[in-house]
Amino acid sequence: MTENNLHIGLLGGSFNPLHNGHLAIVESFLLSPLIDELWLIPSFSPPHKESEELAPFDIRLEILRKVFANFKQVRVCDVEQKLSSPGYTLQTLTHLQKLHADTNFIWCMGSDSLTSFHTWYRYKEIIAKWKLLIAERPNESHQSVSHEILDVCSFVEHEPVDISSSMIRKKIHRSGFSDDVPANVMDIIQRHKLYA
Repeated sequence: MTENNLHIGLLGGSFNPLHNGHLAIVESFLLSPLIDELWLIPSFSPPHKESEELAPFDIRLEILRKVFANFKQVRVCDVEQKLSSPGYTLQTLTHLQKLHADTNFIWCMGSDSLTSFHTWYRYKEIIAKWKLLIAERPNESHQSVSHEILDVCSFVEHEPVDISSSMIRKKIHRSGFSDDVPANVMDIIQRHKLYA
């Protein structure tokens, strides 16, 4: 199969740090028959997280590449490093579509992001050109989401892991360790003294 007829899911995030919840959602997306590959896109300058203690981009990139090195269907993409700040999703999608004109991209996200999608920068331009793939909890309702957004959504079942990057950063700051991240990620965090 050539890249030109691939269906590629794009999963963005600060991955600050990558944790077991991210691993779980990646595995859920890979079960979807709608995508052939999943590209992980770490944010270079997330527009909604200016106050967050953000680990250096190169280290977050290193962590993603190390963890997913043996995942044949996963690729780590550093595209947002090359784009102007802040890194809006529309800008990322537009840039990748120009580079891979015949590739079918679909934006992947958790259902928590879906409920606030209408607040995203120029979101109508996103859904005019691209579809969304949503990892949803069992028996979840989307009554608060408009039909114009739901019309471009497909769903994959997902059992979320009840952790967040902010909780993990606090835990590492307090104790220097968290078991909510893979061991090789914890090694890199400790080596670089992140979140200390």
